[in-house]
Amino acid sequence: MPNIMKYLEFRGDLTFKQDELNEVDKIILARFSYLPFKEITLGKKDNIEDISNKMKDLSLNKFIWKSDKEFIIKLGKSKRYKDLKITDYKEIMDLQAEKQFAAVTIWLPHRLKYISFRGTDMSLVGWKEDFNMSFMKDIPSQKEAVKYLNDIGKKYFGKLIVGGHSKGGNIAVYSATFCEEKIQRKIKEIINADGPGFDESVINTENYLNVSERINTYIPQSSIIGRLLEHEEDYEIIHSTERGLMQHDIFSWQIEGTRLKRIQKLTDESQFVNKVVRDWLQNTTPKQRENFVNIIYDVLISTDAKDFNDFGVDTFKKISAAIKSYKNIEKEDRKEIEEMFKLFFESAIKTLKDKRKEVKIWNYYLQQEMKINMN
Repeated sequence: MPNIMKYLEFRGDLTFKQDELNEVDKIILARFSYLPFKEITLGKKDNIEDISNKMKDLSLNKFIWKSDKEFIIKLGKSKRYKDLKITDYKEIMDLQAEKQFAAVTIWLPHRLKYISFRGTDMSLVGWKEDFNMSFMKDIPSQKEAVKYLNDIGKKYFGKLIVGGHSKGGNIAVYSATFCEEKIQRKIKEIINADGPGFDESVINTENYLNVSERINTYIPQSSIIGRLLEHEEDYEIIHSTERGLMQHDIFSWQIEGTRLKRIQKLTDESQFVNKVVRDWLQNTTPKQRENFVNIIYDVLISTDAKDFNDFGVDTFKKISAAIKSYKNIEKEDRKEIEEMFKLFFESAIKTLKDKRKEVKIWNYYLQQEMKINMN
């Protein structure tokens, strides 16, 4: 079964004049913002072929995900994508504000612009910002995305598609929800590729209702990240060849022609994790979650690591530093951490018991149905 890489091989020779923009293209462009633009000089008239030529000699460690090097090389060689102009790249890494943000604008035919928002990279602050969603109504990258969308909407003529993967999908929806009204009218579609949801205070707004029918959300069958928090919009379940959390990688999503391959239902694993997290969120307060996330983050940065790749160097030394940092935190803080883990395990046990109860009830009714049919 083909994936995005195979799609670029068998569809890449068809221009958008020969075959119009489809949903696989939109997922590919959502992924585009992960590329390491800060490692090159982006010219005002650069297209994807130019960018591919500039990135092909970069070492693999310059890419957030190693598969992205092959990805940009294939894009640069394809007739379909190579001539698309790329502008307005913006990247912000602000440790103090706990903000990790990046976005880029892709020029499509007929004055259509695709704004691609980057998801979480490997930085600790990027992941910290993600976890901040568990207790904050708005995170800094969401607000930055609104500003970026407003700026692009005013700067250029034409309709807009706004999209992203993971946190990028979340901030794509958020930016479309809270941008200026005149910009919102220019938005043709919003692509959310396995991005988390929102606090109820967001999805219950009139702003959200105004764009909800334009949101296309895609999640793999064992989705965990894409089912966090609240979603009001419908979603399409996509077949991934990976397992568990690895299904979050859209290069594992399968394709049929010009569409992503649908399947009927989510796995039991996805349903279980979703119920556990929801139960845990219901049984903890925002303040508890804030303290929990902050303490864990402080322990991690005490190792002097800036991203998760740093833990591959002097691993034992960093683990020792983390343990020492944890031992040195206040007794009350350690007690709170232990309590939060205890509540999480209690949620897992409760969900397991509920699942077993559901199975027993289902089996009972199935047996009764069989008796009726036999009689």
